[in-house]
Amino acid sequence: MREFLTTRRARLTPEAAGLPAGANRRVAGLRRGEVAALADISVEYYARLERGAIAGASSSVLESVARALQLDDTEHAHLFDLARAADGIPTSGRPRRRPSKPQAARPSLLWALEALTDAVAFVRDARHDIVAVNPLGAAFFAPVIGDGGRVPNLARFQFLDPAARDFYPDWQLFAEMCVAVMRAEAGRDPHDTGLQDLVGELSTRSEVFRELWAQHDVRTHGAGTKRYHHPVVGEVTLAYEELRVTAEPGQVLLIFTAEPGSPSAERLRLLAAWSAQAVGAPA
Repeated sequence: MREFLTTRRARLTPEAAGLPAGANRRVAGLRRGEVAALADISVEYYARLERGAIAGASSSVLESVARALQLDDTEHAHLFDLARAADGIPTSGRPRRRPSKPQAARPSLLWALEALTDAVAFVRDARHDIVAVNPLGAAFFAPVIGDGGRVPNLARFQFLDPAARDFYPDWQLFAEMCVAVMRAEAGRDPHDTGLQDLVGELSTRSEVFRELWAQHDVRTHGAGTKRYHHPVVGEVTLAYEELRVTAEPGQVLLIFTAEPGSPSAERLRLLAAWSAQAVGAPA
């Protein structure tokens, strides 16, 4: 909480907050007193919040701080998640029991994935493990999935596998998104030891991850467009939609499709044909 509030305050300029900049400013962004004034709380109380003493803060105070710092929807939710964690309240309203290892996907979920024949689709958990994937998704994300024998993890691939820089033409953007999504997940479930272990591993092994994690940015995927460079069919631009798997807290279904009639759509069809031929080829 301390670092989240500090980084949000540092990025907000007086001009953006409607305050006079003044002279001889020795801090980046707003001063504590300016945030307190905008939130209509005392400087002493805001200083306590920024020191991490958030337990017991009322919803109205949190709302005021969120408005003062101009938090977006994801940051607003993250602030409340951190406050609930400080109060010992599960963010879902009930304890979330995390298995120590990724669990096999339910048969009905696998059937649903396999029914998506013209789209790339997979399910990932809060730790960025890919727990289920449809056939076209397996072909498309072959650089991430590898030759089998391990649970593929999107974050490990992003930061520890050199192949990621070829697969993701916009590697830096993907890296920032990956870390920001992980930050939001960590706020929702701060007791997920598997996610804590992953953050520790990546912080130790990747300087880029360590720097991005320290920025405390948060985001949700939702929807958007991403570019990839697939080793078989070349550059592909796909639109994605992220859907929560409500029966499995922490899991999300991601569906990637190409614009109909576009070169990317044709390359996906080529990849599907290539994959089917490879699967049907004699060993």
